[in-house]
Amino acid sequence: MQLKSKLITFGGALCFFISVKVLAADTLNAPAPVLPGLYADPHIAAFGKRFYLYPTTDGTVGWMSTHFTCWSSADLVRWKPEGTILDLPKDVSWGPIRAWAPAIAQKDNRYYYYFSADVNIGVAVADKPTGPFKDALGKPLVPKGMLRGQMIDPMVFIDDDGAAYLYFGQGNCNAVKLNSDMVSYDSTAIISFKPQGYNEGSFVFKRKGIYYLMWSEFDTRDPRYSVAYATSRSPLGPFTRATSNPVLKASGVVKGAGHHSVVQVPGKDEWYIAYHRFKIPDGNGYNRETCISPMRFDKDGNILPVDVFEKVKPVTIRRLK
Repeated sequence: MQLKSKLITFGGALCFFISVKVLAADTLNAPAPVLPGLYADPHIAAFGKRFYLYPTTDGTVGWMSTHFTCWSSADLVRWKPEGTILDLPKDVSWGPIRAWAPAIAQKDNRYYYYFSADVNIGVAVADKPTGPFKDALGKPLVPKGMLRGQMIDPMVFIDDDGAAYLYFGQGNCNAVKLNSDMVSYDSTAIISFKPQGYNEGSFVFKRKGIYYLMWSEFDTRDPRYSVAYATSRSPLGPFTRATSNPVLKASGVVKGAGHHSVVQVPGKDEWYIAYHRFKIPDGNGYNRETCISPMRFDKDGNILPVDVFEKVKPVTIRRLK
C-alpha cells in the first residue's frame, strides 16, 4: 500500500508538472504576427495562385489612418508588401481620413474594394487584386447616418449563382443584395438585425450548402474582443446562433482576438482565419497586429474553437482543372 501511495503521489506530481509546462507554453508563446508592424481588421482572399491580405493600418489613437495597403503570399507564411492601393486624401474626395476595415470581391475579372472612410462605406475598382484602385462612385456607397449604428466594416459575399451580397454595420448587422454592377443596390431592400452579442465586423462564407455569418463581440479595445457565428440556409437569413460561441477569443498573452475574415484554399475543404490581436507585448486597441490560424469544422459543420497558438504551415494553391 505504501508503494502504491508513493506511485500515485509521483504520478500526480508528474501530471501537475506536465500541466504547468503545457499551460506555460499556451500562455507565453504565441506565434509571431504574419505582417510586420501594426495592422488590424485583415480581409484575406485567394486569387489565382496567391493569397492576399487587405488590412487597416494601425498605430494611431482614434484609428486615424489615411491609406490602405495590400500584401500577397504564395504560401500564407511569407508575405510580400504590394504597397499603397488606395490613398484617401488623394483618391477619395468625400472621406480623407479614418481608413478602416476593407474587403474585396472579384467579379468578371474586376476587383471591387469596399472600405470605410470617415464612417462612410465606399467602393473602388481595379483590374488587379493589387490595384491601384479608383473610387467607383465619387460618393459613399453607404453614407454615414443612413441607418442606426456606424456605417463601417463592409463585406461582400458572392454566392454560387453569381449574386453578390453586402454586409455592413456596427451596432446592427445590415445586409442587402447588390445589383449586378457591384456598386449599387436597392436601399429599400436592406435587412437590419442584431444577433445576440453582435457588435461589428460581419463576415459571410458558404460551406456545404450552409451560410455562416460571423461577427465580432465586445469592443476592439476590450481584451475580451472575440468572434462568434450563426448559420442559415439563405445568405440573408434568418440566422441561428451557434451554441459553441465564441470560436475565436483571447487566451493567455493573446488579447483582443477578433475582427476576422476567412479564406478557403481553392479546391480543398481547408480553411484559415485571419484576425488581429493586441500587439505582443504592450499592445492595446490602437496597437494591433495581424495573425492567421487554421479553422476547422466538426462532422456536423460546427466551427471548432480556433487555437491561437497553432502555427500556420506553408500552404500551396494548386492549379484547378
